[in-house]
Amino acid sequence: MNHTSANAHSQTLKVALVHDFLTQSGGAERILDCLLDLFPTAPVYTLIYSPARIGQRYAKRKIRPSVLQTLPGAQLHSKWYLPLMTWATDRMALPADLDLVISDASAYAKGVRVPPGVPHLCYLHTPTRYLWSVRDEYVRDAPIPAWIRPFVGPVLDHHKRWDYLAAQRPDVYIANSRHVAAQMEQYYNRSADQVIFPFVDLDRFSPAPTVSDYVLTVGRLEPYKRIDLVIEACIQLSWPLKVVGTGSWLERYRHQYRSHTNVEFLGRVSDEELPQLYAQAKVFVFPASEDAGITPLESMASGRPVLAFKAGGALESVIPGVTGEFFTEQSVAALVAALGNGQWTRYTQTDIRHHAEGFARPEFERRFMDVVDRLMQRTARSRQASVPTTKERYGQ
Repeated sequence: MNHTSANAHSQTLKVALVHDFLTQSGGAERILDCLLDLFPTAPVYTLIYSPARIGQRYAKRKIRPSVLQTLPGAQLHSKWYLPLMTWATDRMALPADLDLVISDASAYAKGVRVPPGVPHLCYLHTPTRYLWSVRDEYVRDAPIPAWIRPFVGPVLDHHKRWDYLAAQRPDVYIANSRHVAAQMEQYYNRSADQVIFPFVDLDRFSPAPTVSDYVLTVGRLEPYKRIDLVIEACIQLSWPLKVVGTGSWLERYRHQYRSHTNVEFLGRVSDEELPQLYAQAKVFVFPASEDAGITPLESMASGRPVLAFKAGGALESVIPGVTGEFFTEQSVAALVAALGNGQWTRYTQTDIRHHAEGFARPEFERRFMDVVDRLMQRTARSRQASVPTTKERYGQ
C-alpha cells in the first residue's frame, strides 16, 4: 500500500484513538500526531488532558478525557490519582459503531475495553515501566511522601495484575522496537505482530555547514535517564556540555552543578532552536537504556554522530562504525573513555544522514497502514465466516 492509498483507506474507517495521557509533549505524542493525521476525524480517548501543560496543539481535535479529568488538581498533578488509573481506564465508554480502535500505549491505553466485534490494534511504546522493568528504581526515586510509601507496594501490585490482564485485550500489537517485542513476550506472554521503529522528521532536522565544540544530550531530566553520567564525564574532560530538557531533577541538577561553568542547562527549547543545537554539536550522547529512543535519530538526521549506551532501542538505530559508537557500562569512567578515544569523530555527515533517512515518516505510515489493512481484512473474513449459510439457518 503506497502513502496515497493508505491515506485514502484511512478516511473510510470510523476509528477511535486511545492515548495514556495528554499532559506532556514527547515521543509518544509524535506518534499520536501521526495517527491523527492518518485518521483526522478520530476522537482521542485519554485519562487526563491538560492544555495548561501542553498548550493548544490539540485544541481543534476531539479529545475525550476520562472521569479523572474533573478531579481537583488532576490536570497538573496526574500522579496524585495513580490508584484510580486502572478503574478509570476500565470505565472509558467507546461508541459501539466503530470500525477500529487504535491505542498507543506506555501504560493504560492498551487496556481500554472495546465494543464487541470491534478490532483493537495497539502500538506499544513499552510495557508499563514502573510496574516491570524499573519498579525498584521508581519506588526509590519517586518524590513520594513518607506517609504514603507503605501503600505504594500494594497499589503497584494491583496495577501489575491489571496490566498483565489488560495486555491480553488488544487483537494485534505493533512494538516500537525489537527490544519492546522481547519485553512483551517476557512480561505479557504476547508476541508482536509487527515491529515498526518510530520515525524522525527529516524535514525538521538537517546537517549544518559548521560544527561547534560542545557535547549535547537531550531528554527528560529523571533519574533513570542517567543524564548525570554525561554531566560528570564532561566535567572530568572539561568539555562544554549543553543539556536540553525538563523534568523533576532539573532544579536538583542546576543546584548540584552550579559551580561548573562548562555545563549549561537549557531547559525546554523552542522548535526552531532544537534542530540548530543538534546540527552544531560535535557529538550527541544517549546514556539511557530506552525502549526505542527518538533523540539519537534526530542527531543522525542532523548529520551528527551518536555515543550511546549499548542497550535497548539504541542497538536498532545506531550503527557502530558508521553513525556512532557504544559504551558498554553505565558509568562515568566508561563514558569518559568512549568520549576521549575519539572513535566517533571518523564518520561523515553524509553517511550519518543517509542512515537516518531509513526512518522517514512516510515509511512508518506505509507500514502502519499495512497492518491496519491486514487487520481489517481479517476482521471482515471473520465476520463473513460467522454469518450462517441458508442451509445452516433453516436446517436444510
